Amino acid sequence: EELALNFMESSSEAVEYAAFEEKVKRTVFLDNLSHQVTETVLKSALNQFGSVTSIQFIPNYMEPKDIPRAALVEMENSEQAEHIILEMGNLPFMISGQPRPVRACAAEVEMFDDRPKRPGRRIQCRWLDRKDPEFEVAQNVKHLARKQAAEASFLLKQQLAQEQQLANKQAETLKAHYRKFELIEGAQNDGSFKRLGKRYNINISDD
Repeated sequence: EELALNFMESSSEAVEYAAFEEKVKRTVFLDNLSHQVTETVLKSALNQFGSVTSIQFIPNYMEPKDIPRAALVEMENSEQAEHIILEMGNLPFMISGQPRPVRACAAEVEMFDDRPKRPGRRIQCRWLDRKDPEFEVAQNVKHLARKQAAEASFLLKQQLAQEQQLANKQAETLKAHYRKFELIEGAQNDGSFKRLGKRYNINISDD
């Protein structure tokens, strides 16, 4: 009876994990999103590729609030997910005009904090004594994690600086276009266009 019960639990876990793996195939990992992008905005931007099933923003508790965000976006099927990855890999994809070209890649199992237990896998934790042969290995892993965190923080600062330069450039371009619009509107309002039209025999309508 105990053997049959274990088999049923194992079979149920396998079915649940298989369904989860299918979900992973339908999901796209989006990175470098502006912190101002909401679920509504993201869904509206991605609906052109298919039907968005769910959106889960990945919180970051270690960095400032205005850093780029990441999200897991589940589509209706894996073909739509692959289409998004292909399109965003070839062309910069801006959402809400924010100066952060969004990056997209296939989601991975480890990205989901609610992933089910892999069938047949058991995780055991234990304290290590300093004399334990594996203690030094654990120490090296801890130091490596700290090193990676420092490198990621440095790269993030560089990225934010580049994005600020891009935002400033976009703002200057917008101001230049607005000044041109003001000049054109001023010339139209003071009759300069009509005078130039008469001089060069060009018919210029008020429209």
